[in-house]
Amino acid sequence: MSATYPLDMVRGRLTVQADGTASAYTGLGHAVRTIAAKEGLGAFYKGWLPSVIGVVPYVGLNFAVYETLKAQAIAAAGVRDERDLAVATKLAAGAVAGSVGQTVAYPLDVVRRRLQVTGWSASGGAVAAAPAYAGMTDCFVQTVRLEGFGALFKGLWPNYLKVVPSIAIAFVSYEQLKELLGVSFRISD
Repeated sequence: MSATYPLDMVRGRLTVQADGTASAYTGLGHAVRTIAAKEGLGAFYKGWLPSVIGVVPYVGLNFAVYETLKAQAIAAAGVRDERDLAVATKLAAGAVAGSVGQTVAYPLDVVRRRLQVTGWSASGGAVAAAPAYAGMTDCFVQTVRLEGFGALFKGLWPNYLKVVPSIAIAFVSYEQLKELLGVSFRISD
């Protein structure tokens, strides 16, 4: 994640810039050169800390919820093991797991994105003036104080449309590959 984070930061900037302004980035290379020149190399890691912190509950909850729901489905269906569960059941468990993980970790994602554009308008960025944050904690505090707690969940519903099917399909793919390869361990073992 640390190695690819600068690309995510640049992608974030490219997606929020306003078209037709003199300071808009013309592409990936131009954005990298402009950010490095105007803000320094450290700018490529704005928002890195909440990303790293957010991975723990996101991934941990995804696996914990999925395995718990799968175990409950095995018991409810009266089948002997997970291979006997329907693909639809595994998809549903994966979708719920993805929803839970995403909901808990999403405020960290909001903070990450806000930190990525911090100071950009001061350095000629073509985005609405972004507040300056002293760091992750300050971003949380200012966001809640100025916009309310709900601001930490802005954009969550569209994100569900991307993440929930993705996690569900990933878990089913994992299960199908396990079965195809004859692997008999579970994540929770």
